[in-house]
Amino acid sequence: MPEPEQESVSRIITAGWVVTLNDDREVFSPGAVAIRGEEIAAVGPLADISRSHRSDQVLSYPDGLILPGLINAHTHAAMALFRGLADDLPLEDWLNSHIFPAERHLNRDFVYWGTKLAIAEMLLSGTTTFCDMYLFADAVARAAAETGIRAVVGEVLYDFPSPNYGPPAEGLRFSEELVRTYQGHPRVRVAVQPHAVYTCSPDLLQQSGELAAKLRVPLIMHLSETAKEVAYCRTSYGATPVKHLYNQGLLTRHLVADHAVVLTEEDMALLADSGAKVVHCPESNMKLASGIAPVTELLARGVPVGLGTDGCASNNNLDMFQEMDTAAKLQKVHHLDPTALPAAQALALATRRGAAVLGLEQEVGSLAPGLKADLVIIDLNQPHLTPMYDPYSHLVYAVGGGDVQTVLVHGRLLVQDRKLLAFDLEETLAKARELARRVKER
Repeated sequence: MPEPEQESVSRIITAGWVVTLNDDREVFSPGAVAIRGEEIAAVGPLADISRSHRSDQVLSYPDGLILPGLINAHTHAAMALFRGLADDLPLEDWLNSHIFPAERHLNRDFVYWGTKLAIAEMLLSGTTTFCDMYLFADAVARAAAETGIRAVVGEVLYDFPSPNYGPPAEGLRFSEELVRTYQGHPRVRVAVQPHAVYTCSPDLLQQSGELAAKLRVPLIMHLSETAKEVAYCRTSYGATPVKHLYNQGLLTRHLVADHAVVLTEEDMALLADSGAKVVHCPESNMKLASGIAPVTELLARGVPVGLGTDGCASNNNLDMFQEMDTAAKLQKVHHLDPTALPAAQALALATRRGAAVLGLEQEVGSLAPGLKADLVIIDLNQPHLTPMYDPYSHLVYAVGGGDVQTVLVHGRLLVQDRKLLAFDLEETLAKARELARRVKER
């Protein structure tokens, strides 16, 4: 019986292991991924893909592991230029005495280059999608569009004047224009992003929710990050932050709540019933002493949870492998239960669950035919990764961002053999140093 004709594809990548995170949680060893343009054409055992597909471009990593690109579901990318500016402080002091004053001097150029610096760090450590909340979000979107990474961006909205748009009403107008500018973009999407209940009046939150609903985009905000925030909200509005949003009709499946650390039983029930989503940022929450988010409890209730680093001023890096490791261990020690948040579940938070939180599950988060070709190859030929009995265990507890060898986004090679191909790294580093000098001078 004759062999079936091979399908010609753009690129085939082979590796010692392929961890798909698909619906069946398939793992292939050895395995391969066939890519057609920006999409995955096929994933499976190496022998099967070799029989069914052919390409003039074959990348072979016999000592490598392919996994879906990681998703950093909450960060402030341009704050890479504030890394180490104000450490070891409570959140309120950190924000009001250091970060907000520094941000009054921001401009579009600062945010553009700060975002490129962060994108370099993210790509080189395996992050292929990030969700950003910051000022001058058009500069964030431009940096993402130019560099090839995938992003959800949004202008942070406050009750007080912004160095970008001025009065709060202009922030809503700016957000709407940005959504319309990037409609239909293959990699960049825009969300409406009010900052928090303590920086946004009920009116501004209501207007933000109405705008997000009108434009059919996510509503993303910090929520219940600290005990002080909860106390403020109870005093000001007679409710927890979660109940406050519920009372305003804003607790819906379109809401993404960043942090969600300090939650009551009622809060968790409301989040679960509403379909709202949560992003867990363990390292930032630890560093600012905000507390430990009830991640295992939220997952048990069916609340979609993703994983984020927060910004470099409160983390101080964008390494999602490190974030997974911390998330898993933090839940174990918090519950005194070594089975809490096992490795496979922690990895899902940074891939398929993170994609679901951002509404991107039909595009990224796993390796399956028809999804976008966003993937990462890990170099396993290293002492700390040899031998390997369980790929999930290794990816969460042993791999670090520095072990990333190659990265593709939308089918395009952005990192190959640890070299950044997406843009000029040396130019970005030079600009970062120059901008840092200006920060110091102030």
